[in-house]
Formats: sequence, structure tokens, C-alpha cells
Amino acid sequence: MMENENKLPFISIVLPAYNEEAIIERSLEIITSYLKSKEDKYSWEILIINDGSKDNTGLFADSIAKTNKNVCVIHHPVNLNLGRALQTGFKNAHGDIIVVLDMDLSYSVDHIERLVDTQIMTNAEIVIASPYMKEGKVTNVPFVRAVLSRSLNRFMRLVVQEKCNTFTGMVRAYKSEFIKNLNLKTKDYEINPEILYKAMILRARIIEIPAHLDWSFQLNAGGKRTSGMRILRSFFSGLMAAFIFRPYIFFLTFGFILFLLSLYMIVWIFINTFQVLPTINVDPQYFDDRFSQAIGYVFQRRPHAFYVGGITLVSAIQVLSLGFLSLQNKRYFEELFHINSSIKRKL
Repeated sequence: MMENENKLPFISIVLPAYNEEAIIERSLEIITSYLKSKEDKYSWEILIINDGSKDNTGLFADSIAKTNKNVCVIHHPVNLNLGRALQTGFKNAHGDIIVVLDMDLSYSVDHIERLVDTQIMTNAEIVIASPYMKEGKVTNVPFVRAVLSRSLNRFMRLVVQEKCNTFTGMVRAYKSEFIKNLNLKTKDYEINPEILYKAMILRARIIEIPAHLDWSFQLNAGGKRTSGMRILRSFFSGLMAAFIFRPYIFFLTFGFILFLLSLYMIVWIFINTFQVLPTINVDPQYFDDRFSQAIGYVFQRRPHAFYVGGITLVSAIQVLSLGFLSLQNKRYFEELFHINSSIKRKL
């Protein structure tokens, strides 16, 4: 692996790869050519994480690594999914800054310089390439996928209430010391929101730069590419990630809706009770008798109102209680995670 003899910023490019034989040679040619053109600014290495590919991805990667001392290939014997591939890359990277790219170059290689320069100038722990922020752009992405991705990220921004536009994107630059010490658990696509969630707990500096998500290279690469995220799976993974960010929001929102429904039914019962109250033929001095008979009369006419009102009220109380408990547990978790991370950094 190349030594950083010139004291230039040393960057590690992490490339997860699963069944990428159709594009890996062309992609690596583009990436290595670009990095060679920037050797006056950076020292660099490329780590290819072959995540148990079933095609010739590993063979092609090894062949390229034999002719380029800056390229290293790490093989997973079986497919461990994106989360494990990224963790392997973070663990084995030697750079001061770690940049994650997608092998399909859906974000062009010039994003490397922009991410790295932003990280150096701002000293941010994470710099995100964001196609969904102002001046960002999306090109040639299938309509359904683009709509689901944009909607999911907007939903997560609403739930998390943080000034971040792209939670699910993988193309980022990380301060090496920070990402190596971040305790990550997710095995699959949820790792990208997980990183941001835990970074936010630690009050890390997170910056977004406008990016261009473009599938032109992938569509024109030729051959059949068998890898790629499953749309619905990644979408629901994102929803679960949003739940992890603020679980109490879901409970409190649903509980409040149930409470409004129960309140509507209870108010309806009382209004109808007072409407029939004057018609009850009982001694006026016993209001409680008249009132109970009025309620009984309303119950005989509309028993479902009592059932719905009672069940929704009890359900609302239970769901709201879960919301408050999840809020308390989330605060405990964040505090413990912050303490444990501080201890880990000092060891």
C-alpha cells in the first residue's frame, strides 16, 4: 500500500462490490486515472470490498490490483451485505479521509475532490454528496426509484428535524478517526442512516454539498449488472431507519389520532345525552337518575359509539404511554452511547 511520503492528505476510496463484473474494469480505470491526475494534491489508495460476488468480480478486481500498488482487494467469502462491506472498508482503510463511492459511478469521480476539499476546509466529520439539496441534480434514474428515494429522504428530514436532505446516500467523505471509532451494528442498507443518527448523537459536524446523481454510466456500460438495491427493500429499510431516529414521534402521532377519534365519539355521546335529557320522565330533583337514563337511552340507540369511543380511548392511552416510554428510552440510549463513545476514544 502506498506510503504518504509527501505529507499530502491521504485519502482512501472504499468501493463495495457485489456482482459488478459488467462494470468493474471500466469503473476502476476511470477512478484510478482521476486519482493519478490529483497526485499533486492527495496520496491515495483504493479498497475494493468484494462482498461474496457470485460472478467474476473478485477475479477482475485481483487482476487490477496486481498491476496497481494503490489498489487493494478484500474478499468476503459470502455476501454479508452493504453494512458489513462498509465496515470492512472502514476498518482496513489507511487514509486520513475515507471516501465511499458506488462502483457504478452514479456519482462522477469529480465528487471525490469536492468531498475531500470540503472536509479539509471545514474539518467536518462527515461530508455528504446530496442530490436532493438545493443545486443538487438527479439524471436518468428510473422514475419509481427516484420518487421513492426522494420521498423517503424528505420523510426522514421531517421526522428527524435536522437540516439534512440526503440520509440514505452512500457517497460520503468521513474523517477516518471518527468513522473508525463509531460503533456500527447494521448489516444492510440502513447503515447510512445509522451513521448519521449516531453522528448526530455525538454532535458531529455534518455537511452536505450539492451532488449530481446520474445513472448514465450504468445504463451505457453494457452487459447485465445483477447487483443493485432492491427498491422496495431499501424503501422499507429507510422507513425503519426513520423509526430508529425518533420512534416516539410515530407512537405519539398515532396515539394523538386515536385520542381525537375517541374524543369525537365521547363529545357526540354527551351532546346526544343532553338532547334527550329533557324528555326523560323522572323526578327533576334527581339529576343523576335522569342523566343515567338519558345515557342508557343513547346507548340503546347507538351502542357502537360507546364501544368505539371506549376502545379508542384505552388504545390512545396505551399508545401515548408507549410514546413517552420510547422517548425516555431513546434519551437513555443516546446518553449511554455518548458516554461509551467518549470512553472508547480515550482508550
